[in-house]
Amino acid sequence: MRNRLLLLLLCFLPALGWADDHKQQDGLADTTVLIVRHAEKPDSGSGLSQQGEQRAVAYADYFDPLELSGQQLTPQVLIATEDSKHSDRPRLTLTPLSQRLQLPIQQNYSDDEADDLVQSLHQQSSAKVVLIAWHHGELGNMIDDFGGDSKKLLGHKQWPGSVYNWLIVLHFDHDGQLDQSQRVVEHLLPGDQ
Repeated sequence: MRNRLLLLLLCFLPALGWADDHKQQDGLADTTVLIVRHAEKPDSGSGLSQQGEQRAVAYADYFDPLELSGQQLTPQVLIATEDSKHSDRPRLTLTPLSQRLQLPIQQNYSDDEADDLVQSLHQQSSAKVVLIAWHHGELGNMIDDFGGDSKKLLGHKQWPGSVYNWLIVLHFDHDGQLDQSQRVVEHLLPGDQ
């Protein structure tokens, strides 16, 4: 009888270990997160300037697919801050790409809830490529919340207010840990340097 119990226990141990490993799987495992600041803003109003509208249109080609280090990355999830009375710019920045890819733009978090967004992605994301458009004032904190080094990637703790043409690329390993990060200059519009 004791041998049978021992044999049964030995049979179920691997399954118990798999269930425990599976339960702890991070939502960002094997995921690339792409982060942009919203496109250029006008002197007044909540929308995009003419140049911002041009950048938003250019993003539809740029990200479908993004060619990076010999890989093609096409966003499977688009995320922008919630619209506010002051700005619709993050959503407007992703709208042409959203239309092309026929993907909705998720707007579940306000500008100051970037940490909640990051936590949510760690818990339940299933996409392998996520594109986020946000306001520049919170992007340094967002990068740090993902485990990156904002000062190293941005050259400052915060995203510079005059810069619209950077792309931050964060790659997460099989355990959901950040293993690669880089800043890319987009070169989409005249004057992008």
